[in-house]
Amino acid sequence: MTHTIMKVKLSSLLFGMIMMNSFAQSDSLIRLNSLGYLPTSDKKATIIGTYHEFVVKSAGDNSVVFSGKPEESGFHEEYNQNACIADFSLLTKPGMYYLEVPGIGKSPEFKIDYEVFDFAYYTTMRGFYLLRCGTEVKGAHQGVVFEHQTCHMNDGWMDYTGFGNTQRDGVGGWHDAGDYGKYTVNAGITIGLLFMTWKHFSDKLEKCNLDIPESDSSMPDFLKEIKWETDWLLKMQYPDNSGRVCHKLTRASFEGFILPEDDTVKRYFSDWSSDATAQFSAVMALAARYFEPYDKQYAAKCLEAALKSYKFLQLNPEFKEWQQPELKTGAYNLSDKDGRLWMAAELWETTGDATFLTDFETRLANSESKYDLSWDWGNVKNLGVLTYLISEKKGKNLDLVQSIKKEIIGVADTLVNFSKKDIYARPFDKYFWGCNGTVARQSLTLYMANTIENKKEYRQTAINILDHIFGRNYYGRSYVTGLGHKSPMEPHDRRSGGDNITEPWPGYLVGGGHTPTDWKDEWRNFRTNEIAINWQASLVFPLAWFSSF
Repeated sequence: MTHTIMKVKLSSLLFGMIMMNSFAQSDSLIRLNSLGYLPTSDKKATIIGTYHEFVVKSAGDNSVVFSGKPEESGFHEEYNQNACIADFSLLTKPGMYYLEVPGIGKSPEFKIDYEVFDFAYYTTMRGFYLLRCGTEVKGAHQGVVFEHQTCHMNDGWMDYTGFGNTQRDGVGGWHDAGDYGKYTVNAGITIGLLFMTWKHFSDKLEKCNLDIPESDSSMPDFLKEIKWETDWLLKMQYPDNSGRVCHKLTRASFEGFILPEDDTVKRYFSDWSSDATAQFSAVMALAARYFEPYDKQYAAKCLEAALKSYKFLQLNPEFKEWQQPELKTGAYNLSDKDGRLWMAAELWETTGDATFLTDFETRLANSESKYDLSWDWGNVKNLGVLTYLISEKKGKNLDLVQSIKKEIIGVADTLVNFSKKDIYARPFDKYFWGCNGTVARQSLTLYMANTIENKKEYRQTAINILDHIFGRNYYGRSYVTGLGHKSPMEPHDRRSGGDNITEPWPGYLVGGGHTPTDWKDEWRNFRTNEIAINWQASLVFPLAWFSSF
């Protein structure tokens, strides 16, 4: 098996080197959104070096349709680069184009069109279907078929939960990241972001067919795909009616780079944690709300589960950390403070019970900030704050509402300033594990700021995020597999490493560098090149926002 894996990896590596060499020309100095631009948005490219002119040409007949002079931006120490910015925002006519700079060459071709992000949305959202566990999956992308057989049907065993060597149904859900584990906490922020996407864009997305097996259902595909995960998540609640929720369901250690159906080692439900229990309750309250128009019985089941976990946590207010060194897979282990706050907000919005409102407002009042600049699975306060802010229910503390709005605007203005200062318009100044997901997630903040104070710069900064992700970055490459110019070929993803296909499974955002210049498109580099559902959901939001459905 090892020799087979290495053969596949070597083949992929050689293909990647060929692809890299085919683009190792002067055009690599022109960095732009390789998917393209909306007709009404700003259109900018970063050119490495100092130049005095550029032109935009039609890809059809090579005729010049726009010309201009780049604006010098000077030397940028974080990238060790001199750069200038080409602004061709006045070009609004739909079509295929490329940017050319005398002396260095041309950019990849890009499109100007209102539908420029539609296929990327479809591919990225459908990526969740391709991550399904407990079933076979099959899908084609640009002529290549990706598939795996039914997997992990023995999930899982209860040895680490106090119920002895017994088996319980834990089949289903999504594989969490580059490994095949399933984690309650990371499912929390992922589903929270997807429901937030549905909240704001359901009018566009409800008729969008994702080509999943349940596409003929009366429930929209978007919600049906989320339900695949919530169906599994319901199984993570302890069978003793306590309301406790298992932290994860995984092997004792990470599997090799094999297809999921070949991963047959025993997998376990883990012990419970208070953060997993809190985030589970928040998600189930959300599920009760959004599934209710389509399946009242299922919605009631979700709400019952949410209330049960909330009651348990009220009786057990202390933080219960997950600690099981025998299970060496992902920890996802931080405080439950934000999870409890988020849980209270969602239960109030779903039930209208003032008890939950008081709980939420008390917790937020005691928080140092009302809205965070940087957030992910371990600090989900923003999801609860936004639910509270946009709620139409009566009884909210108006002073608290104003404080929230002020902080959201402050964070959004900070993001705008980051974007303006960065030569690649990246609206964030930190680099860490999964920072591409954090950058994509900033689009939600910018969207909410735009609903409070309608400003073009909030919308444009969100578009800058997509520009950055799809090629206007230090590498001049897309960060999303199968989409855009020189997209990642070697993601840390066991499906991509375990099959016999050169191309990686499509539509996945890789984590990104821990510094401005250390991203490596190498399958062993899980620090910078892994995929994960929380980053995936973060990217779905801006793609849905700017889609034309």
